[in-house]
Amino acid sequence: MILVTGGAGFIGSNFVLDWMREVGEPVVNLDKLTYAGNAANLASLEGDGRHELVQGDIADRALVERLLAGHRPRAIVHFAAESHVDRSIHGPAAFVQTNVVGTFELLDAARGFWSKLEGAERDAFRFLHVSTDEVYGTLGPKDAPFSETTPYAPNSPYSASKTGSDHLVRAYHHTYGLPVVTTNCSNNYGPFQFPEKLIPLMIANALEGKPLPVYGDGLQVRDWLYVADHCEAIRVALAKGRAGETYNVGGNAEKPNIDVVHAICDALQEMKPRPGGYRSLIISVPDRPGHDRRYAIDARKIRAELGWSPRETFETGLAKTVRWYLDHGAWVAQVKSGEYRRWLELNYAARSTQ
Repeated sequence: MILVTGGAGFIGSNFVLDWMREVGEPVVNLDKLTYAGNAANLASLEGDGRHELVQGDIADRALVERLLAGHRPRAIVHFAAESHVDRSIHGPAAFVQTNVVGTFELLDAARGFWSKLEGAERDAFRFLHVSTDEVYGTLGPKDAPFSETTPYAPNSPYSASKTGSDHLVRAYHHTYGLPVVTTNCSNNYGPFQFPEKLIPLMIANALEGKPLPVYGDGLQVRDWLYVADHCEAIRVALAKGRAGETYNVGGNAEKPNIDVVHAICDALQEMKPRPGGYRSLIISVPDRPGHDRRYAIDARKIRAELGWSPRETFETGLAKTVRWYLDHGAWVAQVKSGEYRRWLELNYAARSTQ
């Protein structure tokens, strides 16, 4: 069996569901179930004895050690993280606590567990750490994409905290020999994404006829990765990745944010027409502090070494995503809780439109 942390969040829950379909190996799923962790994401696994959801904190060393001793996983797949840049600007302490302190506690517990394994069990064990391209900083319009050897240059409290976690993972391999693999991914999108991130926020607002707030000129460029492709990449990296190595995971889909919003509006208009269309809802709001201008991923290493490349284009992935949100209105309504509304008030209401 494997231990997954943060497996009720957006990417984590998609990974667990994908894992159960494609592999079927038992999973113990440790998630704090904060605003972004949602047990409803895993409703289809209710009653499945192969999946156990444990509510708890990765920084709770005693809990982690009990789970390791009781279940003896052959691998840990570590998703648990605070991951929203805007939230990190308003409240960086939680990001340091979860992403740095939490990862340290998890790593150290894993080291203690692994050090007692013997023979084939010890050789086969892996700690897979899921990280982000944001640790590399920002790129100019003509700069080469991020590679695994790009120097780290984080520009937000979120990316700085993920940088700290990446460095701890690397150090635990080089100092103690813990067999780690790190993946650094680009912007994910798809089912179950908490609707404060760009794509689900735009879909949710558009369907309610609310403004679609775009930061600044909207020309910030991101590489977009459909979450199912990311989950497959993680499975491949866990199965075949070399201990101590890092693999960048990208979607081959660089897009300015304004083009992404236009594509969402057009997809919605095709699937659920609105008089006058959805583009008329787009507004510009003041940019967020320290907003990185461009991210781009060079994913040649994972393609060459492990044989992975994305299956979805941005167009096919976005169509699947929009259709999923249209078909799961009850899920969207459930997650748009008081916490979600408080966040929108904090982050957007104070921004005067331009």
